Amino acid sequence: MPTPDRFPPLSWGGPPPSGRHPLRPDDGDAFRQALRIARQRTGVRCVFGGEIGDGALRLTEFVGTLTDSMRGLRVVPGRGLGGYVIARQRPYAVNDYVPATTITHDYDSPVRREGIRAIVAVPVTVQGGVRGVLYAASRDTAPLGDRTTAALVDTARRLAGEIAVRDEVDRRVRLLERAGSAPPPPSPRLDALRDLHAELRGIAHEIEDTELRDRLRQACDRFLATGAADGTEDAEDSDDPAADRPRLTPRELDVLSYVALGCTNAETARHLSLEPETVKAYLRSATRKLGVHSRHHAVAAARRWGLLP
Repeated sequence: MPTPDRFPPLSWGGPPPSGRHPLRPDDGDAFRQALRIARQRTGVRCVFGGEIGDGALRLTEFVGTLTDSMRGLRVVPGRGLGGYVIARQRPYAVNDYVPATTITHDYDSPVRREGIRAIVAVPVTVQGGVRGVLYAASRDTAPLGDRTTAALVDTARRLAGEIAVRDEVDRRVRLLERAGSAPPPPSPRLDALRDLHAELRGIAHEIEDTELRDRLRQACDRFLATGAADGTEDAEDSDDPAADRPRLTPRELDVLSYVALGCTNAETARHLSLEPETVKAYLRSATRKLGVHSRHHAVAAARRWGLLP
């Protein structure tokens, strides 16, 4: 077994937890959901895991454990099974943890108290860096097998995808906030902001987490409300412009945001993972609500009402 100082340094896929945007939900919810799925798919009763922060793995999420012996355990790269997985960035399993000779035994005491014998650990890898580890364990020495490992690997891959989306949302929301607090941009910058706004709405469309999706769309709305996208006054010359403002659905605004960039229906459909006919239906509904008769007039009207940058 290599010594810890011979392992490659721990890398991050995206920003560390301390760099999360305030709108971002705690990633612990995603880990808990992943563990519930892992238990169903593997059939293993005891599953657990956690995120990496400050250079080490912290075990915080548990399903099917009998004690709290491992709760809050800090696992450093290169030490124990989890540390081995973090350092090597690949799954690893042992049939009997305590006498295993391929890992170090820094964490034997809490593992013994839980009664764990066979165990497999899988890294959650995002953009080439480990962001957490998922474990499946049993209290006998029968190997957990390739099927269990494959199911756990697939669960970790799906979790990594969710974290990657959240990282990208963080990055783009920060870009919008910086743009919103800056002086009115020149025309070329306006085109870039419109592109960013459309892409951010497209990302929101793909997010399964309802709370995160709604928060991202609200961030887009706040960005528009600042008037920073085009440096103009509030929509329409009215004491209360919102009172008469057409009410478009999020999907209608998603479609219009890409149409505003000059995308065809087919291109808009690809960006939003929709069928072209569905895009047409949303566009027809939006033009009707805006009181216009063409896609170009719909975009112009939406901008006048402050619904698009």
